Amino acid sequence: MSAVLDEAPALPAAADVLAIAEEVVATYLGADEPLLEVGPGAPAAAAVVSGSVGVTGTARATVTVELDEAAAGRVAVLMLGLDGIPAPEDVADAVGELVNMIGGNVKSLLPEPSVLSLPVVTAGRVLGAADPVVDLHCLWGPHPVRVTVHVPTSTTSPQES
Repeated sequence: MSAVLDEAPALPAAADVLAIAEEVVATYLGADEPLLEVGPGAPAAAAVVSGSVGVTGTARATVTVELDEAAAGRVAVLMLGLDGIPAPEDVADAVGELVNMIGGNVKSLLPEPSVLSLPVVTAGRVLGAADPVVDLHCLWGPHPVRVTVHVPTSTTSPQES
């Protein structure tokens, strides 16, 4: 077997994922409050709204974005051009679209062929059997935002076990 076939698929670099997240935030939420990486010592949100998308194919990964509830509401207001307090379905739509844009760009960094899943949005943190290979702790204005790329803890597919 050749060495190329034995190599694990390339994983995205933290700097590339940060650049993607910064660009998506600036483009769709405005450049007035940029996304700033502050490191793992940043305060975590007590109540979060999480969005996630999966990438399947040559490489497998899950991209998650966690925002505090106030930030998730603000994302909905800015992305959807709403006035007042957004409805829960508007928050879910906006957070889903945010993680979809970030995840789609992360997918472009991974080996082809690959497919992006539909976004899933939930109250609370997304947990699963995956290791974070990129774990960015950021602030968007006063709001903590976490962008994570997870890969499966096992590289064995169900067909191989």
